[in-house]
Amino acid sequence: MSTLTLLDKLRFKKSASKEKIIRFYDEATEDYKFWSTDFNMHFGYYIPFKTNVFKRDSMLNQMNQQVFDRLHVPKQNSLVADLGCGIGGTIQYGLKKYPLLYIIGVTLSPFQAKEGNKRLQHKNGLILEENYCNTSFKTNSVNGAYAIESFCHCGHNKQALQEAYRILKPNSKLVIADAFLKQEEEHLCIGSNYCYEQLCKGWSLEGLGNIDKVKDTLYQIGFKNINIEDVSFKVAPSVLHVPFAITGFIIKTLIKKKPLKPQSLKNLKGSLFALLSGLHIKNFGYYIITAEK
Repeated sequence: MSTLTLLDKLRFKKSASKEKIIRFYDEATEDYKFWSTDFNMHFGYYIPFKTNVFKRDSMLNQMNQQVFDRLHVPKQNSLVADLGCGIGGTIQYGLKKYPLLYIIGVTLSPFQAKEGNKRLQHKNGLILEENYCNTSFKTNSVNGAYAIESFCHCGHNKQALQEAYRILKPNSKLVIADAFLKQEEEHLCIGSNYCYEQLCKGWSLEGLGNIDKVKDTLYQIGFKNINIEDVSFKVAPSVLHVPFAITGFIIKTLIKKKPLKPQSLKNLKGSLFALLSGLHIKNFGYYIITAEK
């Protein structure tokens, strides 16, 4: 695996916003085990008669599968990049399903990198403590890349998309699964704007990109064959799990007589406003974007 000259890692100075993201994930990652026993730190994808609406992880893992299906990489000896991998839930899923793949993830969180790599021992996976806007992957080195609910931390900015383009081999694909704005932030109604602000504060997001502007940016960078799918209604059943998960988490914490950590409260608040934002279907949507280099 020649690209593991990657271990000559670049180290970056972290801005205040990066520090917030690191602190959020260092302190809140353990909370996600209550959301997903597989440590899937994202929403799910519901398919009638295939996924169980009452079993959250069946929908969350189906989102993983939808992403891998769109990558169209050879399932043997291909290198895939997970840009914002968390503790490696999607990497674990991918290597269990396709054990001959190589998957390298990047995260800003030292805790996630350390704990995630423990779970990836003896597998073709690795998590690097890096910024997905400036990775140590070689140019034209990966067969596919994906970002599941991670680019929102940088506002789906051009730098992140350009870095993904740089590391991809020609004709390889980038898949993004995330929430986006359907219109400009200044055009949001009062209710939508409040939900949006609280969502960003709770989850330490820089913001959500405007779906049309993100599409234009992808074309400007050089991507082709861009396909944008609005999967909001397929994601909605997993989002509806939020109030039940929040209630269960609080009850379990109180039974154990543990105090709720400030970051846990922020995480719960962000989750609640993700649900409320999703109700404003004219302003917010969940999309899967596939773009080819």
